[in-house]
Parts: sequence; C-alpha cells; structure tokens
Amino acid sequence: MGNSTIRRRAGAPRLLLVAVALVAVAGCTRGVTSTYGDAPNLEGWVADVKTRPAPPLDPLPIMQQFETFEYAAHGLRDPFSNAFTDRDNGGGPRPDSDRRKVPLEQFPLDSLDMVGTLGRGGGTVALVMAPDKVTYKVTRGEYMGQSDGRVTGVFEDRIELVELVSDGAGGWLERPASLTLEDQ
Repeated sequence: MGNSTIRRRAGAPRLLLVAVALVAVAGCTRGVTSTYGDAPNLEGWVADVKTRPAPPLDPLPIMQQFETFEYAAHGLRDPFSNAFTDRDNGGGPRPDSDRRKVPLEQFPLDSLDMVGTLGRGGGTVALVMAPDKVTYKVTRGEYMGQSDGRVTGVFEDRIELVELVSDGAGGWLERPASLTLEDQ
C-alpha cells in the first residue's frame, strides 16, 4: 500500500485536468459548427439590407453671406515708414548717463519693499528694504529701480516716482510708478 497508492493519488489531478480540457474543447467545437450552420440565414439578411433604399442625406447648410470691407488708408500714416526714426531725438526725457548710480538702482522696482518712514511732512524719509536684506533711506529726488526711477514724493504710506522707459523707437517715455508700505 505504500508507494503505489501515493503514485495513483498524484496522477489523479492530472487525469481530472485532462478530462476538463476535453469537455471544454468538445463544447467549443459544437458552438462553432452551430454558428457556421447559420451562414445561409446571414447571407439572406445581408442581401435584404442591400436591397433597401438608402436613407436621405441631410441638406447642406446654407452659407452666410459676409459683408465685404474695403480698407482705404489713403490719408493715414504708412505703418512701415521711418516716421519714428526720422524725428529729432534732442528733445524729451533722456536718462543721464553721466549720473553716478546709487545702490538701489541695481534692483528691479518690484523687488524693493517700503518698510516704514521717518519724520513728517516735507522732511519725510522712507525706509526701503532691498533683496540683499539691507534697509536704505530714500528721500525726494533720489533714484531707485532699474528704469532710472526718480523719487518725486515720499509719503507715510507710499513712495511716488517717475521711471524712464524706452518707447521702442529710440526715444524715452516717463512712466509713473509707486512703492507702497507693506502691512506686516
């Protein structure tokens, strides 16, 4: 009873697996033959569908008529002319290239923070902290920012200044700017 019984028990799962596989294959082949057995019925259905008239197509959308526009710029300036470069560059604001730069001009204006003021009225001095974490005193007439910003007024809650920016055609434009006291 020893070794022969163990060998028979080990072969039982294999025999069961082979039997299940044979039943599955037999079921698949029976389904295949029944599907192919309906081929004449399928061919009849296809022939019936082909004899039916095609459904009507939707009508094409009506195209809108657009108004025509004639561009008449006979009296206007030519956008490709040298109108900006031919003007006299002697007048108007210009940056002073001979002026000695102050430390606050090495930082962009939006990176500077107004942190307080000292004094009152016309003698008010603003305290400005730069990105290098150094606090500078700023009074009217001094410069700050990278666009030649000249301080025009120091108030308890803000610093007003005028920057010089290029107009793209060789000239310069004055642009007002301000730096406000940050609430902490």
